[in-house]
Amino acid sequence: MELLTPNYYMEHICRLKEWPDPVNRAFARLNEEIYVLMQGPSEFGLSGRLEKWDRKADLKNISVPTLIVGAKYDTMDPTHMKWMSTQVQNGSYLYCPNGSHMDMWDDQQVYMTGLIKFLKGVNEGKKSVVF
Repeated sequence: MELLTPNYYMEHICRLKEWPDPVNRAFARLNEEIYVLMQGPSEFGLSGRLEKWDRKADLKNISVPTLIVGAKYDTMDPTHMKWMSTQVQNGSYLYCPNGSHMDMWDDQQVYMTGLIKFLKGVNEGKKSVVF
């Protein structure tokens, strides 16, 4: 963790100089043994029990309005996240150009504006939007 936090997590998990208290509390309670056991291909170069667990074929069965968020610095490929939003029946995609995995913290304005727009659209009966 001493190496991961400054060299990896600060770039791809949360890009704020000082992490918010909820993020710090979550990391303080992280059970590394379970995380590594369950993790699929990961930033650690490890493979776990979820490595070959692929649910892409089931995305078409999701019919509720679904917002999928991608971010420039996330460990998850934003292009893949955008693709996922086209696979669910009522998918919307939000891209956070300054965000990481926790873009709700480090690209908060874009994230919250997009989330509110999505929620209002759902309330108005709109099926999907790409932001």
